[in-house]
Amino acid sequence: MLRGRGGRLAVVGLGPGGPATTTPEVAERLARATDIVGYATYVARVPERRGQRRHASDNRVEADRSRHALDLAEAGGDVVVVSSGDPGVFAMAAAVLEELEAGSVAGRWAGVELAILPGVTAATAAAALVGAPLGHDFCVISLSDVLKPWELVERRLDAAAGADFVLALYNPISRHRPWQLGRALEIIGRHRSPETPVVLARDVGGEAQAVATVALGELDPARADMRTILLVGSSATRRFHDASGHEWVFTPRRVPAPAD
Repeated sequence: MLRGRGGRLAVVGLGPGGPATTTPEVAERLARATDIVGYATYVARVPERRGQRRHASDNRVEADRSRHALDLAEAGGDVVVVSSGDPGVFAMAAAVLEELEAGSVAGRWAGVELAILPGVTAATAAAALVGAPLGHDFCVISLSDVLKPWELVERRLDAAAGADFVLALYNPISRHRPWQLGRALEIIGRHRSPETPVVLARDVGGEAQAVATVALGELDPARADMRTILLVGSSATRRFHDASGHEWVFTPRRVPAPAD
């Protein structure tokens, strides 16, 4: 490993599940990396290679993880920070850039070559399992209030639902906040028919993958957990059974203008 001169740092998305959703570009970068950095669950998804160092950490130390990765790259490493899904969607790309911005004031990490490599998101992977519910304009919102106040989540839900976006809801529920998904559905329900299709996709791409489509008015929040993503349809989203009996969900690309 080269020391004393800047190396390379890539922030990558592994996709939402197994290796089938990892892009060839990301797989190639992982194969030649000297160091793999990330949340322990995601580091464990990367195949182990001789001579490659692995730096696994807890899920809530993103700033420390980012600085550590930048330091490894500055020392000459070919470093990869791993995220699930796409690194720019509620993941490590923003965390690394936040630390890089702060460090740039003091001239830190000037020699590091940084790349952000895209991945398959949980939202698009879940949508593909049922058809094309994201076929028209959509909005992605995390229901976690760890990094933003819940009041802001509610305002964004109300605005996006009122504007008739399809909604992709990440981090819908946890044991620390079991009530928030129910509250979110209540807000969305002000703007949606009870028959609106909602897709629940759990462990997308993983061994425990499970997908179901239910009507908004019949959805029990207890069916979701932190590994579930919800896709809530707009007023134009449809569900139907084809000639073989298979159910599909889609949002037409052409949406009529609202009535005056």
